[in-house]
Amino acid sequence: MVFIDSNIMIYAYSFSEERKQKIARYIIEEERVVLSTQVLQEVSNTLHKKFGIDYTTIKNTIEECVADVEKLHINTHKTIYSACDIAKRYRFSFYDSLIIAAALESDCDYLFSEDMQHNQIIDGALKIINPFLN
Repeated sequence: MVFIDSNIMIYAYSFSEERKQKIARYIIEEERVVLSTQVLQEVSNTLHKKFGIDYTTIKNTIEECVADVEKLHINTHKTIYSACDIAKRYRFSFYDSLIIAAALESDCDYLFSEDMQHNQIIDGALKIINPFLN
């Protein structure tokens, strides 16, 4: 299974960067995808604030996102504890650490993100991949 960061989900719905949209959609269609509640929150916020999309459309988009995934990870207090440890150890921001913690808790092998260090391996179990590098 692969975990997808919010930036990948945003590109899947973007029309301004066609190459990134195609890559993001390919990942979503071809992989066993895991999202977290945090990713859905970030996607909702970005769609509204950056693109001015109304909340009815956002709700429909989120329903579509959830329908396309293998698993939806719900962050718990344990996820937050793990995020704190990851932030301390790897010096990621707290919110990036929360994404990583959710991916690890979901037993994902890969985390697709544009915002983190490409090919970095976390805790010997999770590889970060920037799918747009080529």
